[in-house]
Amino acid sequence: QVQLVESGGGLVQAGGSLRLSCAASGSGFSINAMDWYRQGPGKQRDLVATIGSSGTSIYADSVTGRFTISRDDAKKTVYLQMNSLKPEDTAVYYCHTKRNGGVRHYWGQGTQVTVSS
Repeated sequence: QVQLVESGGGLVQAGGSLRLSCAASGSGFSINAMDWYRQGPGKQRDLVATIGSSGTSIYADSVTGRFTISRDDAKKTVYLQMNSLKPEDTAVYYCHTKRNGGVRHYWGQGTQVTVSS
């Protein structure tokens, strides 16, 4: 079983920064990609960033240059450093991973990020 628990969300002014954390339990962390998704009010859930087992990262165009995803395999934790935050970044942010070649999907409970103008 895999469990994901996010933390670090909160209220911040535009231009500010937050760092989100996702702590994982269970097997397979070091050999599987970890992802951050977000879902704003009235919007679908979209991929924000992903980091592979090799450490290679891919970002959504909307956050490139402002957000950084990283992982600590020893701690089984993935992070999302968010800088230069904008009101449009307001959303619930979810940690996500897959197992068994994509057969199984695991999601955290989500953490709210609110950016005021």
